[in-house]
Amino acid sequence: MRFSQMFSPTLRETPAEAEVISHKLLVRAGFIRKSSAGIYTYMPMGHRVLKKIEAIVRQEMDCSGGQEIMMPIIQPAELWLESGRWYVYGGELMRLKDRHDRDFCLGPTHEELITALVRDELNSWRQLPLRLYQIQNKYRDERRPRFGLMRGREFVMKDMYSFDRDEAGLEDSYQSMFDAYVRIFSRCGLDFRSVEADTGAIGGSHSHEFMVLAESGEAEIIYCSECSYAADGEIAAAQTPSAQQAVEGEMTLVATPGQETIQEVAAYLQIPETSLIKTLFYDADGEIVCVLLRGDRSLNEIKLKNALNCLELDMADNQDVLKITGCQPGYVSPIGLTGDIQVYADLEVSLMVNGVAGANQKDYHFKNVKPGRDFKIDVVGDYRQVQAGDSCPNCGKKLKSARGIEAGQVFKLGIKYSEKMNLFFTDENGEKQLVVMGCYGIGVSRTLAAAVEQNNDKDGIIWPMAIAPFQVVVVPTATDGNVLDAAMGLYQNLQQQGVEAVIDDRDERAGVKFKDADLIGYPIRITVGKKWTESGQFELKQRKEKEAELLSPEDTIQRVKALIAAGTAPYQD
Repeated sequence: MRFSQMFSPTLRETPAEAEVISHKLLVRAGFIRKSSAGIYTYMPMGHRVLKKIEAIVRQEMDCSGGQEIMMPIIQPAELWLESGRWYVYGGELMRLKDRHDRDFCLGPTHEELITALVRDELNSWRQLPLRLYQIQNKYRDERRPRFGLMRGREFVMKDMYSFDRDEAGLEDSYQSMFDAYVRIFSRCGLDFRSVEADTGAIGGSHSHEFMVLAESGEAEIIYCSECSYAADGEIAAAQTPSAQQAVEGEMTLVATPGQETIQEVAAYLQIPETSLIKTLFYDADGEIVCVLLRGDRSLNEIKLKNALNCLELDMADNQDVLKITGCQPGYVSPIGLTGDIQVYADLEVSLMVNGVAGANQKDYHFKNVKPGRDFKIDVVGDYRQVQAGDSCPNCGKKLKSARGIEAGQVFKLGIKYSEKMNLFFTDENGEKQLVVMGCYGIGVSRTLAAAVEQNNDKDGIIWPMAIAPFQVVVVPTATDGNVLDAAMGLYQNLQQQGVEAVIDDRDERAGVKFKDADLIGYPIRITVGKKWTESGQFELKQRKEKEAELLSPEDTIQRVKALIAAGTAPYQD
């Protein structure tokens, strides 16, 4: 491809709305252009990368027994009402009506549609197992679209659905997809980690996320370097603490004038924050609940939401707290709560002996508080946000943390959808049995962005070889016949050898061409210039390396082919 003929407009300035590096670089390098909030056009370069990722995904899905289909993006509300998710999915579901006032949605995922499809076609156990997948646009009405392709309202996704006779069959499908995902992200040249994850609105009994490691990632990964434990921060657990060993004191009222925060009270009373009981009030689907944590802990709202099995969870407003406790936040506690307020205590709180809690009276706290003796606890559970330094739940060693970008997730759905939507098969004994399901998603467009988040420097993108828009750019530094002819000959030779190459034939200064090459992120740049006229050598520079190599024309071709082979994991059929 001649660069002069490419529709690849690069920018020198960073777009004002771009917050993360992938958004900045993909716009500046001419890969995407914004259509509206959270919706983007893929320019030719961006589309090439997208199609390369899709090709890798498609190969691995086919290799794992998947059959590709294409389902409608517009889905009837009846199916979502049948599964019970029409209201559960919340405001992210893009809803619309047709001219007959019938309700539809733009699919964020396709569990309902695929279940209905298979329900109408499946009869015998002989048709199982079955694995169907598609690659298409999906839609979610994000409240605040941001970070470019990382959190958009329209995105490209691969979703596969497995149908099995029993849990053993589901386990086989799940493991097959897990292994396929490992191959996919490895072939894309990404550094990633699989972690246990929350099933969220999709549902099911078990899930793993595939996180592309990057400091800019939205998600926190908690892992143990001594054993195999790894989990998304939303569900990560830590080792159960031991009960405190101390002589119980008598609960005593103490003055704490003007000390409202955990830090202020701990400093004023000269005690560690671990001795305080943090009291929070939440509105769960219209019902106020009280949640207790150790003073130095943060609440994991996903854990609490799962424990409460609620659709909406928000902090209670100050007026509700005042009505319940008789006191504004800062001095509240579960002590003396009346009415039907349910108290949920983290396990660490339930094991405390001489804690400090608010007195539900301005400027006062209680010392020597013992849960169960001085206030009721209705439910004890794991509600805290696990952090680096906590003890691993498996081996007890210290946990570590990292940032990651969720690029894929696999779910064991079980009979969640088949039971609600009457998906049965007839076994060999003529008995009707519920089909056991799984689903497996990869954010194709998010993987593109995640690759940039992980592979960049101050000059631009550094594409992994397997998903680069082009593998090589040939840069002639002059437009005279000798240099340009040599560059064109090299470019044509590379194409004949099956190399995806671009020649930057623009009438621009060499510095401009080099800057664009680094910004776009071609894995290999070959310069034809002074060294060619002096010694008949080309200058080959890998984008990820600082130093260049001087090579003869023959050696250049062999070196390029070797680098491509090393950076492109072969597809195993």
